[in-house]
Amino acid sequence: MDLGKIIKELTEDKAKIEAAIAMLEDLQQNTVEVPPVLQRKRKSRKPMPPEERRNVSDRMKHYWARFREERKLAPSV
Repeated sequence: MDLGKIIKELTEDKAKIEAAIAMLEDLQQNTVEVPPVLQRKRKSRKPMPPEERRNVSDRMKHYWARFREERKLAPSV
């Protein structure tokens, strides 16, 4: 076991690590703050008056009743 060789390799590794740390510190000092991405506000639905709500309800009841009737008349596979 050659301790001199091991010490030399570790010293070289230490120098490489210190150089990498120095570069990262320079990058950190020179970085510009990037503003956060602006989030779009979700559009909400406009309120529906009671009369319109009732009309939609009646239309959907008719739609589903017709759908069920057609399904009964359709031949089963």
